Amino acid sequence: MKMTVNSMKCFSWSRLAIFTAVMTVLSSCGGGQSGMKLGDDEFTVVTVQSTASQQSTSYPATIKGVQDIEVRPQVSGFIVKLCVDEGATVKKGQALFQIDPTQYAAAERQAKAAVEMAKSNVNTLTLNEQQKKNLYDKKIISDFEYQSAVDQLLSAKAGLAQAEAQLTSARQNLGFCTVTSPSNGVVGTFPYRIGSLVSPSVAQPLTTVSEIGEMYVYFSMTEKQLLGLTRAGGTLKEQLEKMPAVKLELADGTLYAEEGKIDAVSGVIDQSTGSVSMRAVFPNGQFVLRSGGMANVIFPYTMEDIILIPQSATQEIQDKKFVYVLLSDNTLKHTEIKVSNLNDGKNYIVTGGLKPGDKIVVEGVQTLKDGQTITPITPEQKEAKYQQHLKDQKEGNIATAFK
Repeated sequence: MKMTVNSMKCFSWSRLAIFTAVMTVLSSCGGGQSGMKLGDDEFTVVTVQSTASQQSTSYPATIKGVQDIEVRPQVSGFIVKLCVDEGATVKKGQALFQIDPTQYAAAERQAKAAVEMAKSNVNTLTLNEQQKKNLYDKKIISDFEYQSAVDQLLSAKAGLAQAEAQLTSARQNLGFCTVTSPSNGVVGTFPYRIGSLVSPSVAQPLTTVSEIGEMYVYFSMTEKQLLGLTRAGGTLKEQLEKMPAVKLELADGTLYAEEGKIDAVSGVIDQSTGSVSMRAVFPNGQFVLRSGGMANVIFPYTMEDIILIPQSATQEIQDKKFVYVLLSDNTLKHTEIKVSNLNDGKNYIVTGGLKPGDKIVVEGVQTLKDGQTITPITPEQKEAKYQQHLKDQKEGNIATAFK
């Protein structure tokens, strides 16, 4: 019985030793993808090439309605009714405010009565003139007497015209008691409420009506940037047509669904800032954009003949960027490069230090040093090795899976 127990113990220790050895091999094979390890001196190398890159830059912008029209009273009086609420969408001619019409209605009636009196006077003097003319034709009255009758009639007609003008003015003032919208749009805030006394001389307008079916977005760019866009020449209209569509980043960081088009450029450069004012127009069918809002105009452009490298290929030392360039004898040269401030979070745009045809290490650069000799492999070779390792692991080929 003792021999059997000892045999079982020996067998268990043997299995444990084998298991420990296997785990030691597995744990020692770190690095690479999913446990894969390249050769100790193998590193992925790519050849840099010049290419084109789509980039964008943003400019702070202010949103304005196509028209922001101040609504002001044209007569004095107390506001007796608000016909719409703040922020309402209105049509041209729709009533916004009602000013007390009492005194203007009375003035209109008085003017109307004055017109009737003037008409009656004209009729009377017309009959008098006709009578005088008959007597004058018969040589019964003198020239002076007839001419006086004619002058009285002309004076009465002038009085009638004056009374009619006063009636028109009174009716117009009565109509001004109903303040209407000058255009289609959205109503702003109301600084004056029911009971407020207003007049044409008030400091603030009654409200502002903004046309927002389309919105103007104003922004500025530097003179140098504008020259880069317009250097091709042609008329201003042709240059504007060639400019790319722009996007709008809203205050919450989201992109507006519609694209805009630049339709105007200031003809004068601001001497204090060296910038040029520009205007883009955006459709606003859903009334998402509001006059007075802030946003960023996203302006796309293409950079030609540039070198793009992955950020993983770089080292940063004291705010400087470095890469490892592979020389012809497979040694490495630690090389400083210059990069653009613009990047997509994955790649750098190289502006100096590399040229097309140079070969750089793109992975594992933190473990390298200047002058080190490596065995370069291409990304395709690395991927092939990775896939082979996965296959060996799946099939249980322990001897080759982690080499």
